[in-house]
Amino acid sequence: MEKTNRPADIYLRFLQLANALRGLPSLSSLDPLEDRILAFIARAGQDQQRLSVRDLMAQSEFGSPAMLHTRLKSMREKGWIVLADTDDPRRKQVELSQAAWLHFDKLSKCLVQATKDMDK
Repeated sequence: MEKTNRPADIYLRFLQLANALRGLPSLSSLDPLEDRILAFIARAGQDQQRLSVRDLMAQSEFGSPAMLHTRLKSMREKGWIVLADTDDPRRKQVELSQAAWLHFDKLSKCLVQATKDMDK
């Protein structure tokens, strides 16, 4: 029986490879809300946008300011983000940590590998 590859197979293979990354020692896991916040911060960084805590609080999808502060504190303690000083000492800029960028690099390699696996 001949195996046919569907576009969904690439995505499913990527999920399998990405899940294997979670088993490796690295950064602590994020909950689903933290994961969405991380993606938002990453997209802003990719677009060269400076993102402050206040900017994140303006995003109603992340819940109340208190919840957001709790999540940002957790993400910082887990090593995913850093809070950098700005010209205004009351404002902090939110950025991905070097470890978070390395994690995204690994995920990118998983995606490339998934497409190669399906080309075979």
